[in-house]
Amino acid sequence: MSEPRNTRRETQLTLIAVAVGLPIVAGVALVSFLVNVNNKSLDPDAQGVASVLHSTPLPRWTAAVKQGQHIVRAAVVDQNLPGLSVAVGVAGEIVWAEGFGWADLKSKNPVAPGMRFRIGHVSKALTSAGVGLLRQQGQLHLDDEIQTYVPAFPRKQWPVTLRQLMGHVAGVRHYRDDEWGDKPTAPCERASEGVKNFANDPLVFEPETQYRYSTYGWVLVSAAVEAAADEPFFTFMRGRVFEPLGMVDTEDDSVTEARPNRVTSYFRDNLGRELTTSVDYTCFAGAGAFLSTPSDLVRFGFGLSRDTFLQPATVSLFQSRQQLTTDEDTDYGLGWMLDTIELGGKRTQVAGHASRTIEGASTSFLTFPERGLVVAVMINISFADARSIALAVAQIFAAGPL
Repeated sequence: MSEPRNTRRETQLTLIAVAVGLPIVAGVALVSFLVNVNNKSLDPDAQGVASVLHSTPLPRWTAAVKQGQHIVRAAVVDQNLPGLSVAVGVAGEIVWAEGFGWADLKSKNPVAPGMRFRIGHVSKALTSAGVGLLRQQGQLHLDDEIQTYVPAFPRKQWPVTLRQLMGHVAGVRHYRDDEWGDKPTAPCERASEGVKNFANDPLVFEPETQYRYSTYGWVLVSAAVEAAADEPFFTFMRGRVFEPLGMVDTEDDSVTEARPNRVTSYFRDNLGRELTTSVDYTCFAGAGAFLSTPSDLVRFGFGLSRDTFLQPATVSLFQSRQQLTTDEDTDYGLGWMLDTIELGGKRTQVAGHASRTIEGASTSFLTFPERGLVVAVMINISFADARSIALAVAQIFAAGPL
C-alpha cells in the first residue's frame, strides 16, 4: 500500500528539518556552551517551551509549521533564549506567526506574535525604502555630497556621498561599545540631533577603498531623509513607509515614552545572568532605532515587490552589491545584506539584514525574491544566533505546502 500523501510530506519535512537542524546545533554549540557554563537553563525541555500561535495554519501548511516549531523550540533550548518570535510569508501571505518562550522572565509573560522587539541594525533596510521613495520623487540623489542635505556635518578630508554612506564604504566610523551602556541616553526627536555624536571625527579611510560597517553613517542617511522630506524622520517613516504597508506595530524605540506590547530586552553579563537593558536608541534614528514584529517585517518584505510602493528598478538598485576602487564587490547593497545560498536544492539570492549587537536584541530578516518567501526571527537578548534559525525555517517552507 502506498504511503498517504500527508505522511510522505511529514517524512520529507522531517528529513529536511534534521538536515538543516544539524548545522544549527554545530553553529551555536560553542555559543551555547559559553552561555550555559554559569547560567541555569531557562527552558530545559524543548517540548515544554511556551508558545502562542497567531492563528491556526491552513491545512496545507500544517506539516511545515510543525517542523518549524520543532526547529525553533530546539534553538530556544540550545541557545538558552528568553523569548523568540517568528513569522513566515509565502506568495504575499503570512502562513505562520508564533511566539516562543518569555517576553518577561520575572512575570513569565509568554511571547505573543504581536509583541514588539528591538530590530536594531535591521532598521537600515526599512530606512532604505524611505530613501527609495524620496529618490523616485527627485528629492534625494544618491551621488550628492551629504552636506547637500546635512550641512551641519563638516566636510572631511574627502567628499562623502549618500550612496557611499548607504553602502558602508564612506569611511565614517562605527560607534564604540563604550559610547552606549546599559542606561538611557538623552532621546533625539530629530535624526539630525544624533549627528553631533560623531560630526567632528575624521574619516577612517578614503571612500570606496574599503568596506567597513558604520551605523553612524546611517544616522547621516536618516538626517538626509529628514531634510529631504522636510519633516521629522520618524514621522516620515510612519506615514510614508509603515502605514502604507500595514506595519501597524512598527515605531521608534524609545524608553522615555510608553510602548505597549513590548518585550523586555535582556543581555548576559560575564556570570551568565540575564539583565534587563533600557537604552534609548532614538538618536540612532533609521540606523537602529525601530521596534517591530516579525509579521510587520514580512509585510515590509512583500511590500518591496509591489509596484505601487517602490519601482522594481529601485529595489534592484538597492539590492545590488557595491564595488570598491579595487574592483572588489562587497556583500552589501544600499541598506541590504546580500548572499547566495542553497535553498531547496537550488542556488537562491537572499536580501535581508541582521542585528545581534544592539542591547537586548537579535534579529534576522531574510527575503528570497525569486521564491516569494520572507522569514523574520526576533529574539529578546543580545548576541543570539537568529540567522541560523531563520535559514532553517526558510528551508522548511521553501519545500512548499502539501
